[in-house]
Amino acid sequence: MVSTLADTYLHASSHSAGDAAEIASVRKEPKYSLLPPDYIFQQVAFETLGSLNSSGYDFLCEVGRRLIAVSGDAHVTCFLFRRLSILSQRFNSVLIIESFCFNDEDLDLQLPQYLFLASCFQPSGLIHEGKK
Repeated sequence: MVSTLADTYLHASSHSAGDAAEIASVRKEPKYSLLPPDYIFQQVAFETLGSLNSSGYDFLCEVGRRLIAVSGDAHVTCFLFRRLSILSQRFNSVLIIESFCFNDEDLDLQLPQYLFLASCFQPSGLIHEGKK
């Protein structure tokens, strides 16, 4: 996950959507270049505002095509991208929560508050009154 508005990527993301994801994916290549040859490394970089690097998009489309071939459900690729979008939104909610300032007296309360707020953003953490 690449923060689109971070100083590191702001110049690139101001020119074109997805440029920050492209830069992040290129930066990961040297880190994983030492993997044994029986491993395949595929960069999949999402920006916080939703863009995806091109090779990651192609890879996920191929995964979707293979899932369709196995399951026979033509909507599998759409479901895959929707799920990834939800994960991106959850990550953004964590970034928002982490941006809250806590004073030194609240340090003992910070982790429980964080966990509570994070659970509020997850579908399993949503509580509907009167419904189970």
